[in-house]
Amino acid sequence: MDPEELELQNDYRYRSYAAVIEKALRSFESSSEWADLISSLGKLNKALQSNLRYSLLPKRLIIGKRLAQCLHPALPSGVHLKALETYEVIFKIIGTKWLAKDLFIYSSGLFPLLGHAAMAVKPVLLTLYERYYLPLQRALLPSLQAFITGLLPGMEEGLEIYDRTDTLLLRLSLLVGQQVFYGALWGSVLVTPLVRLPATLFVVTHFDHMAPPCKQRQMLGYDHRLVVKSVCLALQDSNALVQRNMLEIVLHFFPFANCLDSEEATIPMSSEDMVTVVSAAALTLLRRDMSLNRRLYAWLLGKD
Repeated sequence: MDPEELELQNDYRYRSYAAVIEKALRSFESSSEWADLISSLGKLNKALQSNLRYSLLPKRLIIGKRLAQCLHPALPSGVHLKALETYEVIFKIIGTKWLAKDLFIYSSGLFPLLGHAAMAVKPVLLTLYERYYLPLQRALLPSLQAFITGLLPGMEEGLEIYDRTDTLLLRLSLLVGQQVFYGALWGSVLVTPLVRLPATLFVVTHFDHMAPPCKQRQMLGYDHRLVVKSVCLALQDSNALVQRNMLEIVLHFFPFANCLDSEEATIPMSSEDMVTVVSAAALTLLRRDMSLNRRLYAWLLGKD
């Protein structure tokens, strides 16, 4: 237990504050309708603001659990908005220090939200990220991949928040370091099929087609084995748009003529890696899609 927390637990006023919050949390147990949840969140907000002298919240694990439950996809946007209001109250009270320490408590509810939130909820969530998460900078590293995975659903083309999400991701990459950021992005591609389309779109949108790939190595992260696995899985994805974007990436970053043991290669690839990538890329021929075939032939035979 944190020494500061241990000291506070011996403070009579802090114990009284904890009792007020515990009473507010009990109201969630009797909630049976979504309107009851909004009422309970209002009581919790009032309890949280009853004593602003303490930046360390009591019962914060239970608070995080209740808030995550209020962001369930089956609940209406009104409950989601009220829950986000409570998150903002908490973040204002605890400040950067305690948010960084307790990031996992609050992020478990927030990160999955963007993918299923109503359009009215998405900008409010992005505002929370911009105001309270980005200032954490490198303190975000332990949860970076989960954060990126949570943001990528906002990169769907045609969404009103597309540009805002794109800007947020770019700012995040500068704050944590581009190589670290892209390493986490490729990790998301590997383990989360639902974000492969926006993740590959982000890479395709932001690499410089005119610059040599060796000058943009940071966009392939720091673990070349991870990148090879992610590339192969994306090339075998059921979504043709994911395959198309990945062929664009392969065409630029893995020029077929000099992938093996070359100074121009963006990442070191063994002959075994190359066989794996070529095998995965060749499977795109089964779709009989001209846009995929054109990119594959350009990679194998040369752009000329």
